Amino acid sequence: MTEETVGSLEEAALKRKERLKALKKKQEENDSDGKKIKSGAGIPKPKFRSYKPSDDKLKETVLEPAKPGNVEAEIKDQLESAKMRVVIEDLDLTSLAPRKPDWDLKRDVAKKLERLERKTQRAIAELIRERLKSEQNDLATSVALGAPTQLPDDDD
Repeated sequence: MTEETVGSLEEAALKRKERLKALKKKQEENDSDGKKIKSGAGIPKPKFRSYKPSDDKLKETVLEPAKPGNVEAEIKDQLESAKMRVVIEDLDLTSLAPRKPDWDLKRDVAKKLERLERKTQRAIAELIRERLKSEQNDLATSVALGAPTQLPDDDD
């Protein structure tokens, strides 16, 4: 390691230590009793929402009862917004229709078409084999020629 990297690592360690000290100090200040306690030894204070403790020390942690909001105003706003209806005069039906109306048909028929395509390819291959056998030509020579075999002319 070079001296620069060692120096930067030491600086980072010092900054980390300072941040940890500041965090500990902040936790000690946030203690509700004002007592400084060691971190990790603090016990959280209970908060009582509906329970009324009989002990005087615990009565300090009782929360005030929640006050209900103004429901009537909210209901009035909702009723008024429901009364106002927006009427759309210019309604373009082409924008509501699907762009490709037969997409579901294509989806349903796709599997059957794949099977038919395979059968078609097999049938074509078999027809080519039969034609080659009937002409008594060798398959390798036909492929080497790269052109279909000539049928006998009927010009006689």
